[in-house]
Amino acid sequence: MAEERPPYAVAEARVRTVLGDVRPEELGRTNAHEHLLMRSPLLRGEELDDLDKSAAEALALREAGIDALVELTTIGLGRDPVGVAEISRRTGLQVVLATGIHREAHYPPEHWVHKTDPEELGELFVRDLLEGCDGADYSGPRERPTTVRAGVIKVGVGYWSISPLERRVLQAAGFAHRRTGAPVVCHLELGTAAWEVLEALDSAGVPPERVALAHVDRNPDPTLHAELAAAGAYLGYDGVARAKYWPDSTVLGCLIEVASRGGADRLLLGGDAARKSSFASYDGMPGLVYLPGRFVPRLKEAGGEALTRKILVENPARLLPLASAQG
Repeated sequence: MAEERPPYAVAEARVRTVLGDVRPEELGRTNAHEHLLMRSPLLRGEELDDLDKSAAEALALREAGIDALVELTTIGLGRDPVGVAEISRRTGLQVVLATGIHREAHYPPEHWVHKTDPEELGELFVRDLLEGCDGADYSGPRERPTTVRAGVIKVGVGYWSISPLERRVLQAAGFAHRRTGAPVVCHLELGTAAWEVLEALDSAGVPPERVALAHVDRNPDPTLHAELAAAGAYLGYDGVARAKYWPDSTVLGCLIEVASRGGADRLLLGGDAARKSSFASYDGMPGLVYLPGRFVPRLKEAGGEALTRKILVENPARLLPLASAQG
């Protein structure tokens, strides 16, 4: 356990969206893991790089009943703060933007992130959260700030591995969390290394209650998930509509069992489409509306209205606020 804990003063909790801070109860039904504008060397040909098309997809999601979205594209992967803010303005969809660095595989060896120490990275995350995000995202940090602020820290690790770079990023996330109170979302490759991530973040000053583990449903083990939830971590179920791995019934069954074991207060739901071939507006399938249109009705039937509201509304509203009113 880390001895140092966040020094920020607890004040009225606010969620930091790209258009300004809102009260947690104003978020509504939240897709807790999505991407609107993104590109990565690992996903060549799948770039989400057309603002108008991504806005059309976001509008369809909004009209399908989702009120808010957590946009988890990290620094260096085509993150576009101004573009995402414009999508939010056009559609009425509230968007929480990420700062942070993804798992190492997304960054080529020559990328600047490999030469940046944890404190410098942490300072960059803090600026994104408190002042405004860098507008020259893809080619590296430059003096081109925007007024659009991030509201969550995103990190990532590999399959049963945490590389030296990824450990530096976890340390940087701890630095930024201690300064801002922002929650941390961690990509788990195929749902692995969850306990190791929680331990590393806790050592960096981020308690499990401020961590969301993305992609736990890629490893649909309800016993593991219930134990992670009991430790305080939030669990990101964001792998629906991936029949090549398993049917939605597997994800749904795991989620319902974890809820029955006491984990209902720690469950989150997202789509994580992240590819133009998955966006209807880019002529792909099944579209972002799959989550509210196809999966949520099954969740409601299997788990009831109260559990559905808890997962879509109450849990994101508890996780996402910055723990202080800084900035």
